[in-house]
Amino acid sequence: MDSLLKHMVDMTGHRDHTMLDISVISAVQELARASQTRVLTIMHVRGQQYVRARASICAGGVARMEEPADVNSPGEPIASFPELAACIANNDTSAESLSADGKRTLWLPIWIGEKADTCLEIMHPTPYTSDTIHVIGGIVSVYRNFQNLLDYSERDSLTGLLNRKTFDDQLAKMLHVTAEQESLEPGQEERRQHSDAEKQWLAVVDVDHFKLVNDKFGHLYGDEVLILIANLLQSSFRSQDRVFRFGGEEFVVLLRSTTLDNAEKIINRFRTNVESHDFPQVGQVTVSVGFVSISPYESPVIILGHADQALYYAKSHGRNQACHYDQLVSGGLLHAVASNDTAEFF
Repeated sequence: MDSLLKHMVDMTGHRDHTMLDISVISAVQELARASQTRVLTIMHVRGQQYVRARASICAGGVARMEEPADVNSPGEPIASFPELAACIANNDTSAESLSADGKRTLWLPIWIGEKADTCLEIMHPTPYTSDTIHVIGGIVSVYRNFQNLLDYSERDSLTGLLNRKTFDDQLAKMLHVTAEQESLEPGQEERRQHSDAEKQWLAVVDVDHFKLVNDKFGHLYGDEVLILIANLLQSSFRSQDRVFRFGGEEFVVLLRSTTLDNAEKIINRFRTNVESHDFPQVGQVTVSVGFVSISPYESPVIILGHADQALYYAKSHGRNQACHYDQLVSGGLLHAVASNDTAEFF
């Protein structure tokens, strides 16, 4: 009982999804004495469901976050796990399978309303007793409720996307990780000029002529446009990217670990998806995008400022296009004047 209470206190003490995942699998692993416990993400990509591990722990090991082997892959098709697929399709609370080599797997989807984007996977060589299942069920209930609370505080109420406060936190983390990866030695300032290797990117998205939509069709249709744009953002970008609503008709995307060519392809795929979408009553809607690579040597204000300037250029030169800040500067289309660490860029 003391161990259970300790884990409950630990789980409810976090204000971060990552640490909550680590806490829940640590609790289940210890209390259920499993051979392996994982947190799985269940995602929808172009009408198909996929499963990807985001945290795991093995017997005698330490809980850790999982990094995908292929960042461009959404994961394994859920059809590879027929018992789990049937469980999700039937809105069931659990599913179990027994493999040919005798391994038992218990799946516990985390239902929030009628959606289950997260699932606990517990592997154990023998069936669990009713008492153990009861304890695991209690942990899952606390996990679900706390995940719901975190979602409520982190997400925009209209679109369901992550909100501005969450963006500030995640950009700060991304800058910290990037700084650690690039860790410069003294006298290596020239590395601030990035190569064309994989890096992190920030894109600012703005709906073109959105005021006209509200004025002509009313705010209800304007809200519907924003919801549909949010859906297109989620389906067009990769599972490891993060999409935020900044407010009004403006959105921000953090693209992780990709090259300039891939970043342009991904952003333009979204832009053309919006352009070709038929918005009810409104018809065609387009978006403009400004994007920039993320450098740990620049403040969030500067990074956002660069992306905003690229967005302004896109909107003032025809709209319905994506512009890269560094390309605009190197092409002489934008002029950057640096005075100090908090430089203004014009």
